[in-house]
Amino acid sequence: MTDQDQALPVAGQVEKALSELAEVAALGAGQIVVLGVSTSEVQGRRIGTSGAPAVAREIYEGVRRVRDRKGFETVWQCCEHLNRALVTERSLAAARGWTIVSAVPVPKAGGSMAAYAYGQLTDPCLVEAVSVDAGLDIGETLIGMHLRPVAVPVRPSGRWIGEARVTMAYARPKLIGGERAVYAPPATQAPPSGTCD
Repeated sequence: MTDQDQALPVAGQVEKALSELAEVAALGAGQIVVLGVSTSEVQGRRIGTSGAPAVAREIYEGVRRVRDRKGFETVWQCCEHLNRALVTERSLAAARGWTIVSAVPVPKAGGSMAAYAYGQLTDPCLVEAVSVDAGLDIGETLIGMHLRPVAVPVRPSGRWIGEARVTMAYARPKLIGGERAVYAPPATQAPPSGTCD
């Protein structure tokens, strides 16, 4: 982290990292970002030991700023005590066909971040699993299980939010085919020699 990044409040650090991810992944309306957060790690403590709603509020604010600008949706990963279920709006869960599960995250079962996010949503629910477009992991919470293949790592300019390590990725479509496969539209209409036609 640069000296300039360290001077930013947590919300500013989150906003900067997520803005970089949104730019690289071209995130916008119709796309979904999963967020995994350890508020303990942000404070320099071991994950799961010192949850802090005040830190969760700062992180949520940083995410909200970018989400409002870019138009993507968010889901918030719970901790392993709720099997890493995700907090989301019920309308998004219904639209995506996600399996809703019965639990309400609290700081000691779900985590401070998931509990805070749950309290901010209009009609929150938990879903069992998702397969989404991008993710921001603050504190090594292991969000990879919620990204659709193929995950492409993004290196943020600031590697830390507070004292927590930051990991980011976005998903790209799988490249299929062999040596004849083309991954961008051809510049001309004339078929190349040796086609399957």
